Amino acid sequence: MAIAYPTIEHEPVFAQAWNDPAHTRFEIPPLDVNRILAERYELERPLQLTRAQLWDMEARKARRPDLFIPYVVEPGSAAVWDERGESAGVERFVRKSRQRLWLQPERRELILEQTRVDHHRQKVTFIGAAEYPDADGVTLRAGEGQPIFHVIHGVGGEQTRPLNLWSVVFLTPRQDSRLLAPFVRMAFEGWLPGYVEIYIRDHLKIGISRRS
Repeated sequence: MAIAYPTIEHEPVFAQAWNDPAHTRFEIPPLDVNRILAERYELERPLQLTRAQLWDMEARKARRPDLFIPYVVEPGSAAVWDERGESAGVERFVRKSRQRLWLQPERRELILEQTRVDHHRQKVTFIGAAEYPDADGVTLRAGEGQPIFHVIHGVGGEQTRPLNLWSVVFLTPRQDSRLLAPFVRMAFEGWLPGYVEIYIRDHLKIGISRRS
């Protein structure tokens, strides 16, 4: 018997959550990846990332967060299922992983994300879920140590000057500025996200290090 998986409209759900004044949201200013590479990194050989490469990284990361954000996701905990093609160039699937909690990084809990990968618009929308049936129809339940959250990862800019785009909204009963502290710190420090560094080092096989 086929499993009756729920269906959602990812972008309207994200927009509704984003526009709710009680929810806690943050958008990192668009990151000019090649400018930051040139100003703040040492590379084994010259590199100008293209928009196509940056999107390749996002598409890979959507399926394998354990490889691209190992500082967040517990090794071996990531899996995807309920894979569907919405239309040409659009993938839908559900992703699970055990992730560090934003305010308690020593703890990890199960995170369930209903994922939509739009290759045309180069945008990945993750809608968090409190529960979802696994590949065998058994209901999985996300951890309760932090609010459910939705995330958008994307790529903008020109082919030779790509921008890394990222926004998150937590479904809080009221604004909670504590949840924003890690993102404010990331924006202030001015480095590339760790997953971009990992893509350069592990996929493009180019040595990379931060300048002191």
